Amino acid sequence: MTTLNDVAKRANVSKMTVSRAINHPEQVTDELKELVFAAMKELNYRPNTAAKALVNNRTLVIKLFILEEMDVTEPYYMNLLTGIAQGLDKEQYSLQLVTKNNFDLGLCDGYIMTGVRQEDYAWINGANKPVVLFGENDRGYDFIDTNNKKGVSIATAYAVELGYEHFVFVGIDVNETFERSREAGFLEIVQHHQKDARIIRFENRSRYSAAYVEENWEQIEHNTVFICSSDRLAIGVERAIQKMNGSIPKDFGIIGHDGIFLDQIAFPRLTTIRQPVVEMGEACAKMILKKIKEKGKSQGKQFFDSKLIPRETTRKPSKEKTSSLALAAEDAE
Repeated sequence: MTTLNDVAKRANVSKMTVSRAINHPEQVTDELKELVFAAMKELNYRPNTAAKALVNNRTLVIKLFILEEMDVTEPYYMNLLTGIAQGLDKEQYSLQLVTKNNFDLGLCDGYIMTGVRQEDYAWINGANKPVVLFGENDRGYDFIDTNNKKGVSIATAYAVELGYEHFVFVGIDVNETFERSREAGFLEIVQHHQKDARIIRFENRSRYSAAYVEENWEQIEHNTVFICSSDRLAIGVERAIQKMNGSIPKDFGIIGHDGIFLDQIAFPRLTTIRQPVVEMGEACAKMILKKIKEKGKSQGKQFFDSKLIPRETTRKPSKEKTSSLALAAEDAE
């Protein structure tokens, strides 16, 4: 088995120089690093990860907390886990999925948290390692998220373009930054175009949005579009309109939000705003590792753009009215 001494001899440097090139490359000149790395490649030498962790006083473990209910039939969090794991793997870190009750069990170098609500912040403040949130927040925590306001603005503007006159935003009933941003995106567009609009909010379950449509069917006018804060809520709306023999998309349009799985199994297939969850997961991994390396220094926030995916629950734009926005949306599919 190739040793550190073998690499030092091949590179004609000291064993200490090899160790520094591996563990503290910023302390070694580029010329010496090139010699060391070339020797490592020639000898097929791989550093001992455990030893490297010991030298740097690290565990090489990141804990992921999902602080909301997970639906095992929806692969949203599997996409997130995939992205985080890919990002951590590049730095030989492992990912540990833990529950709130097991927060203090086992050591780690940092935390990624998602599904955080207002009541969780006091508890999060007790974390003694760097923290990055997956989800927009106004408490000053570093985070990764999509531009929620922009995404819903695009969806609402697209519905305006398609000729819908009555607008209903079906929101998630939580007082959280991401939801307020989505509602702000909706309001900005409908107010600009002076459209008839209202906001309703439910727990994020399809049965609640479905019940609303059924119970209020007589008051819901034709040429109404439902802009939903999740695909789950959108599917409830779709199901109820079909049950009431409404015409989708001629008389009623529906646009969801997430674009991970539910949008594709709905029938008709759901027009939605797709979030790049895998890429955002990888960005969470990069951010937490950078924060660890920089001894907890704030990393700020990073927004990703989401994409409008037009399908069968909204009308097709006429050739005369097809704008650059509509064309871009069609290309996104």
